[in-house]
Amino acid sequence: MTAFVRVCGPPNGAFLVGYPGISATLPRIEGKVEIRPNAGISAPVSISLVTISLQRRETIHPSADSVTKRHLAAPRKELTDIVGKEMLLFRCPAGKEYEQVYTMDLPFVLFIPFGRGGEETARRVPPASLQLASRTAETFYEMVVMVQQGPSEQKKYAFPVPLSRYDTLSTFGMYNRPESAEQISDHLITLGISLPRWSYGPLDPVSVYIKLSPNPDWLNKAKRVTIQKITIGIDEEITYNHEGDEPQKKVKTLTKQTQTVGVRMPEAGYFTNLGLVFPAKDVRDDDGIIPRGKQAFPMYSVSGFTTTGSLYKIEYFLTVKAHMTSAKDILLRQPIVVCPLDHAGCKEEMEAIEQAAKDAASVRPDNPMLPAPTIVKLNDYNALHTLGMTMVGSTRKPLIE
Repeated sequence: MTAFVRVCGPPNGAFLVGYPGISATLPRIEGKVEIRPNAGISAPVSISLVTISLQRRETIHPSADSVTKRHLAAPRKELTDIVGKEMLLFRCPAGKEYEQVYTMDLPFVLFIPFGRGGEETARRVPPASLQLASRTAETFYEMVVMVQQGPSEQKKYAFPVPLSRYDTLSTFGMYNRPESAEQISDHLITLGISLPRWSYGPLDPVSVYIKLSPNPDWLNKAKRVTIQKITIGIDEEITYNHEGDEPQKKVKTLTKQTQTVGVRMPEAGYFTNLGLVFPAKDVRDDDGIIPRGKQAFPMYSVSGFTTTGSLYKIEYFLTVKAHMTSAKDILLRQPIVVCPLDHAGCKEEMEAIEQAAKDAASVRPDNPMLPAPTIVKLNDYNALHTLGMTMVGSTRKPLIE
């Protein structure tokens, strides 16, 4: 008899408890595996072994967005690994091949790694679920329940679970410190920029303070330089197979802003403030309706965000270019962090993160105090009652309380 298997989360809550990327919240997946007879309302199921694990699946196909290259390029590359540890939920007693049961409710908690871990992949915080356009790169997670029925029959049941990361929120103090950088052209002109903060989400304003200053040792030559225009933009750089033999880079400019200047270099230098709005992806369709999302991927209003997986890496740069005559143009690329949430959304999460950290303070990863499993076996007293059946004489009848 085949088993009917499903996974349920905590009452009125999601599977995912805590905030991945923030270790104080002890990110984990909680729930219970339910096993029932699949066919025939009251036939018992033979169960030998039940385990559960969180599996990460990553795929890349850099040429998927081009119709011509798609068929000629190498096939889709895929990688599957287990996040954290596999958990044993049930094993029948020694000397028995299987246990005959009517119902099984097996509570579980799977802890998501939250350490930096360096080279130790098992301890690294797993990257967030993401699917890029045309599926050029994707990462998704599944809870995989393995049920063994008797000596030979082993079946796996997969349940998608979306995973987000919260360590890039623009409200964190480390992203709200000014960042500055400098670049020199021909020993004549120095381009300096300063960013008040360096984590941005969809529709967040990005403002840059720009300073062009002449080299005091070459002042006469520097004063002949004309600043034609200054361009600022945001580049998305995706590196496919970044840890492999042949990494492949794709750079795309998401947005650009140009300011025409047309002045000679002043002795005191040239200062300006430039700004743009970080682009957002419209999640609504032509009729203004948000389509039903895919179960494995959360709805993001950005096409991508700063993330590093095993097969791909997405980085963002703020580029500032000063176009000049009588001197080489200066290009400066400053790394920035892109978060899937806008600044207002990040602020709203902060309170919930604090609460989750307080709740996690009483949880012990080595002994999470799970409720006892509920297993109703074939020969238990009134076992059929759990299925709403009872015996009247020698026939099975629906149970009327």
